[in-house]
Amino acid sequence: MSIARSASSLQLARETRERFVLATGSVIVPLAQAIRDRLTRQASEVGSARAMQESRDDFVAFQGQATQWVSLAQTSWRKSVNTPGAAAGASSTGGLRLELIGDDVMESNILSSRLAQAIQEKASFELSDLRLRIQHLEGTTELDAHDVLRPEALSKLLVDQWLAAGLSRALWARVQDTVQQLLVGAVVKAYEDANAFLVSKGVMEEIDLKNFVRRTGGSSGPATVPGSPYAGGGASQAPGAASRHGSSEAPPQARGFAPSVPLATTGGSPLLLARQRAQTALLSLKRFVAARIGAADMQSTMSSSPQSVAGTDGSAPAGGAGGGGGTSRAVSNTFAAVIADAEAAYRMAATQYMQNSPGDQATMLQQASVDLRRRSAEIKKRAPTTADKATVEIVALMFQAILAEERIPFSARVWFARLQMPVLRVAIAEPEFFGTLQHPARMLIDRMGSCVMGFDAAAISGSALEGEIRRVVQVIEQYPETGQRVFKLVFDEFVAFLGRYLTQSDTTQRVMSVAQQVEQKETMAIQYTIELRKMLNDMPVRDEIREFLFKVWAEVLAIAALRYGAQGEQTVMLKRVASELVWAASAKPNRADRARVIQDLPQLLQRLRLGMNLLGIIDEPQEAHIKTIGATLSDAFLSKTEAIPAAKIEAMAERLAHLEDFVSDEGGASNLPLDANSIELLLGVDAASIEVVPDTSGAVVAEDMLEWAHELQVGNWFMLDHNDRVSQVQFVWRSDRKQLHLFASADGRSFLIQVGRLANYLQAGLLVPAEEETLTVRATREALAKLDANPERLLN
Repeated sequence: MSIARSASSLQLARETRERFVLATGSVIVPLAQAIRDRLTRQASEVGSARAMQESRDDFVAFQGQATQWVSLAQTSWRKSVNTPGAAAGASSTGGLRLELIGDDVMESNILSSRLAQAIQEKASFELSDLRLRIQHLEGTTELDAHDVLRPEALSKLLVDQWLAAGLSRALWARVQDTVQQLLVGAVVKAYEDANAFLVSKGVMEEIDLKNFVRRTGGSSGPATVPGSPYAGGGASQAPGAASRHGSSEAPPQARGFAPSVPLATTGGSPLLLARQRAQTALLSLKRFVAARIGAADMQSTMSSSPQSVAGTDGSAPAGGAGGGGGTSRAVSNTFAAVIADAEAAYRMAATQYMQNSPGDQATMLQQASVDLRRRSAEIKKRAPTTADKATVEIVALMFQAILAEERIPFSARVWFARLQMPVLRVAIAEPEFFGTLQHPARMLIDRMGSCVMGFDAAAISGSALEGEIRRVVQVIEQYPETGQRVFKLVFDEFVAFLGRYLTQSDTTQRVMSVAQQVEQKETMAIQYTIELRKMLNDMPVRDEIREFLFKVWAEVLAIAALRYGAQGEQTVMLKRVASELVWAASAKPNRADRARVIQDLPQLLQRLRLGMNLLGIIDEPQEAHIKTIGATLSDAFLSKTEAIPAAKIEAMAERLAHLEDFVSDEGGASNLPLDANSIELLLGVDAASIEVVPDTSGAVVAEDMLEWAHELQVGNWFMLDHNDRVSQVQFVWRSDRKQLHLFASADGRSFLIQVGRLANYLQAGLLVPAEEETLTVRATREALAKLDANPERLLN
């Protein structure tokens, strides 16, 4: 639907796009320089021969094509204002088209969508406002799918022109973090400037979201906000939502979680939908407060600066989490003293509660909650600005919700309650607390909450975990002047503590050790195979020998290196066997070489048997390999082909002796032989206590599910439905190469799950997060529900 607009309005919208394209286009040259600088540094770093060669290849490739990429990108981006679809390769036929998409196109789309998603999350508020203003000027209900203002447009153009310049997708993937680091900030700044420009022209100086809400299916139907970056995404359930299992649980709106701007359901990965739903809660809170205290005061209460909005990779906000910077505002000394006095008084009262009623935890928590509410009311009365009053009320409501969370054991909730005043102090001084999911204070509360909500009270009380939570809170209380820096410090310490605490048992340590060895062995086998293929690439070697070396002997070398060390005597001997076998199986035109083969054959076969025994290939399978090798050696005596020069055999032996210098330790194995029998066979350990869940042969793993699997956080709880038995499990460990994941249940069982199977379990709903959303997001929703029902309480 489109409404007629004046020529001046349309011209203003066009001018806004031109300014946006000019601002974002200017970053392409610095972006190319940043990539060049990175590749230059990498090319000068010392590493394995393979890694150094790859770095030099990357540098040479980019150095030769960088100028062309910059030129193509700048030219196409300037033209995109006149032809909106050009930036994204739009078809001019219009309408819905159903067609097969090639693998290359799909891979390019994945690369560009990752960059677009990073921009989307960091620019969510500014982009939402800009959409509404442009739609107002043009009389439309949504931006065109290929509008230059959409994050997808610039992202896709940069990737497409990268490929058009002759650069590879693999190289883009290796530098995409550099691209994202420089580009995202520039695009967010361009959105801010575009909004400021339109406001200066009198376009929607204050945005009242009520005027943009449209309802579907009648006036009582769910509302959506045209142009909202989360329209069509927020009401979808988070990963592992209960509805997958036919739960009759009421939807979020019925449970009092309804945001001010309800959203319709749409497609997308569960991980993305969860992030969008969480960001929507923050956006809804921002809109609510803006409508009641004014946009200017709201901006000082809930910043949405580019530094404050989280990135897709879960990293802390720039200038914020890392060093306590970010957006901050001055707080009067008098008001800061009021908060400090209330914090000290509550700390003493909480200590008395714990001493006077250690057996009556319900009473203790009731006293703590009432006391906190009374002190919050006193602080609110003395707040110097409406922004401060609103902040006090919102933080108080959030902690009311946290203290009412019965799944948090009583002893832990007492320490959570003591965080209210430190969090209030940070929220007032650093408004970005309300604008990002990645503020260190939120991250700390969420991580501690997600960990303790799976334990019962008996398991927590007096435990090292309770002691660590107590220590974390006390450290925060001791450094009130440091802002978010102390939260970041103790968050990192708490994450490190979890890594130790959850893996301290002997059983878990043994499982981790076995899993790491299996993963390391298989990764080495794959890399050894690659190197063997390179060595034999230009040698006249029979296919039977190639097959044996690639599929059997590479595994032998890997397990030997794991057991005895890469330069152990046994490993060195087995490496030498490979070059001896290649020489023995090559043509033998002269009598001296044939005599040598006959003389050395018994020892060679003995060593081949030793290696296969190490791998567990015995009896008939071993005899079959020996028979094939024997027949090949016999044929070599009669072969009239050219013999392999001795120099080549010596070079191969030398390279094999130092094979580890030529292989990379990066990447992981995709087909680990992961089962209890293979673990026992390969490593000689008892795997009876391990429930092994390997990848299934031929199973397709969705990219977004794999991303979700890689982003699971240690300490979180899940419901695992394995072999028709449902267990509550905690994620306790991930292997170095992210191929193996260990989950532990309360009854002592361990589940070692390979990454592909883990992604499939997530997709099928067989592994479901115990919590649909984090503790602070849920607390934000509950606070918002109370404010929606009683808006006067925000300032009264």
